[in-house]
Amino acid sequence: MVIEAADVLVVNAGSSSLKLSVLDEQDRAVFEREVALAEGADPSGQLVVALRDAPPVRVAGHRVVHGGPAFHAPVMIDADACAAIRDLADLAPLHNPPAIAAIDALRELAPDLAMVACFDTAFHATITPAASTYALPARWRSEWGIRRYGFHGLSHAYVSRRAAALVGRPVGALRVLSCHLGAGASLCAVDAGASVDTTMGYTPLDGLVMASRSGALDPGAVLAVQRQRGLSAAEAEHDLYHASGLLGLAGTADMREVIARLDQGDAAARLALDVYVHRLRTSMAAMVAAMGGVDVVAFTGGVGEHAAVVRERAAAGLGFLGVAVDDLANRRGTGDRDVSAAGAVVRTLVVHAREDVEIAAACRRLLAG
Repeated sequence: MVIEAADVLVVNAGSSSLKLSVLDEQDRAVFEREVALAEGADPSGQLVVALRDAPPVRVAGHRVVHGGPAFHAPVMIDADACAAIRDLADLAPLHNPPAIAAIDALRELAPDLAMVACFDTAFHATITPAASTYALPARWRSEWGIRRYGFHGLSHAYVSRRAAALVGRPVGALRVLSCHLGAGASLCAVDAGASVDTTMGYTPLDGLVMASRSGALDPGAVLAVQRQRGLSAAEAEHDLYHASGLLGLAGTADMREVIARLDQGDAAARLALDVYVHRLRTSMAAMVAAMGGVDVVAFTGGVGEHAAVVRERAAAGLGFLGVAVDDLANRRGTGDRDVSAAGAVVRTLVVHAREDVEIAAACRRLLAG
C-alpha cells in the first residue's frame, strides 16, 4: 500500500485508553491501534511502542478534551500552545493530562513532525451567553472563568454533518440532536451546523448519567456530604467521577452487563437503566427546545450505536416530538443507518463515531494554510 503525503496520524489519549489511527486522503484507516491504560497511567511508553508499526505521516492530530477560554479552534502545536494546554489540566483531570503526555512523547520522538491540537470544547464556542452562563456571582464568572464549555465537540460536529449526508439535506438546513452515548455521554443541539446548547458544562462531569460519572447533581448534595460527612474535595471528586453513574447504581459501568441482567430480574440493573433513560430523554427534550424543534436525532458512541433498548426507550418518551423508531430496524443492522419508523416526522439515525475524521480534516486545513 502506498502511503500518501497527506496521511494523518490521529492520537486520542483518553482516561482509560490510547487510540491511534492513520487516515489516508479518503479517510480510510490504514493503521489502527488501541491500548488499554490503567487509571492515571502515562500513555507515552505505549505510544512509542505502538508507533513502531505505523506508516509514515506528515502531520499528527491530538484530541484534547478541554480548550478552556483560550482555544476556540484547532491550533498548530508549539511551545506556547503546550504551555497553555498544560495550564488547563485541572479543568479535565481525567482527560487533559494523558493528552499532554502524548503530545510531549511524540514531540520527543518526532521533533520535526507537524502537530495539531483539536479541542472537544471548540465546537461549542457558538453557544450563546444565555446557554453558557451560570447564574453565579460576577467573580466566579469573570475572574474564575466558570461557565458552560461543553465537550464531545469533535464527535458532535462529525455526527451533524454525517447525519445531513444520510438524509440527503444540507446541514445548514437541519436541526440535529446529536446523542453521544459512551463511557462519557452528552447531547448537543446543532442548529444549521452550529452548536447552540449541550448537556456537559464546566467539566465533563455534568449532564447525562454516564458509566461511572454522576452527571447533573444538586451542588447542595456535594456541600452536604463534605460538611456533614467530612468528605474531602479529592474524595468527592473520586466518587463523582469514578464511583457514580451506572457503576454507582448497578455495580457495573458496562451498559451491556446492565441490559443482560434485566432478564434475570435484577432490581439494581432495572433502576440503573430507568434512571439512565429518564435523564436521557428529558435532556433530549430540553435540547430540542433550545433549537425550537428537531429534524434528525442521531445516536453515536458505544451505547448509542449498540444498545437498541436505550434508543427504543428514549424514542418512546419523545413521540410527542415526532420521534419514533422501527423495532426491526432498530434491533438489526450495523454501521450508519436510518432506524426511523415509517411515517415518523423526525428521522432517527445511528452514526458510527468518527472523531478521527474530524481531527484529520482540521489537520489538513491548517497545513493548507
